[in-house]
Amino acid sequence: QVQLVESGGGLVQPGGSLRLSCAASGFTLSTNWMYWVRQGPGKGLEWVASISPAGYSDTYVDRFTISKDNAQNTLYLQMTSLKTEDTARYYCARDHYGTDRGPGTQVTVSS
Repeated sequence: QVQLVESGGGLVQPGGSLRLSCAASGFTLSTNWMYWVRQGPGKGLEWVASISPAGYSDTYVDRFTISKDNAQNTLYLQMTSLKTEDTARYYCARDHYGTDRGPGTQVTVSS
């Protein structure tokens, strides 16, 4: 059974950093593309970052870095210089549109 469980969100001040994690089970990250998507208040799902099975990454926000640990089957999103507009629920997903995603973790950037 495929399962994705995100963690690491919270309340952070503008300019701060957070590292999100996504524990995957039921499949292996080493053979799948993986994605982070987010949904801000009153907005639709938005692609944030992706990483290939070989580890090639791409991000929409250049302050963010996506990475993974194949041995731990865990996906990460390192977020730095956070801004209020980064406030959203963040999901790891198995597709670009976020239709196959976990329950998410809330990130709130506020002073």
